[in-house]
Formats: sequence, C-alpha cells, structure tokens
Amino acid sequence: MILVWAFLIGGAICLIGQVLIDIFRIPPAHVMVIFVMAGAVLTALGLYEPLIEVAGAGATVPLSNFGYVLTQGILDALRREGWFGLLTGVFEMAGGALAAAVVFGFFGALFFRPRG
Repeated sequence: MILVWAFLIGGAICLIGQVLIDIFRIPPAHVMVIFVMAGAVLTALGLYEPLIEVAGAGATVPLSNFGYVLTQGILDALRREGWFGLLTGVFEMAGGALAAAVVFGFFGALFFRPRG
C-alpha cells in the first residue's frame, strides 16, 4: 500500500508543478523556489513529517523535501543549541546535498557550455 500512496502523493506534487508551469506560466526556476519554500513552511507547521510517513518516497524525492531537510536541520539545531543553531543547523542535515550540488555543478560546467 505504501507504493500506492507514494505514487499518488508524489504524482500530485508533480501535477501541481506541471500546472504551475503550463497553466499559470510560472517559469520552472520559480516553481523550484515555490516547492522549496512550500516544503519549509509545511515543515515549520508540522505537516510535512506526517506526509513523509504516509507517502514515503512520494514525499522525499520531490524538491519540496529539500525545504523540509533545510528547515528540519534548523529546528533540530535550534532546540539543541539555541539561537546559534539558526546559523549552523542548515549545514548539519543538508550539508551532503549542498556539497553534491556544488560538485556536480562544477563538473557540469566543465563538460558543457552554457547557452547565453
């Protein structure tokens, strides 16, 4: 049953993104920002964690999960370290993803020429 929920919820998230791009003509870069912010807001409200429990990969694979990871890292560090956690928490949980983005972006720039 977890596969069905993952498919339905992950598909719904993708459908929302496609509607924003096709019908509302929002550029894909803006849709990415909307999804990250939506994941962060839902995490702050305590709604994204139950979504992950129900949907599994359907909620952890889409881009909204990056907002969840960033916000969850900040909230965990804030509880542990106080206000200093606001500055360090984002790097604890999302450090690997940020490092991978930088490394893959670097190698992508080496092998491909950007269009301008």
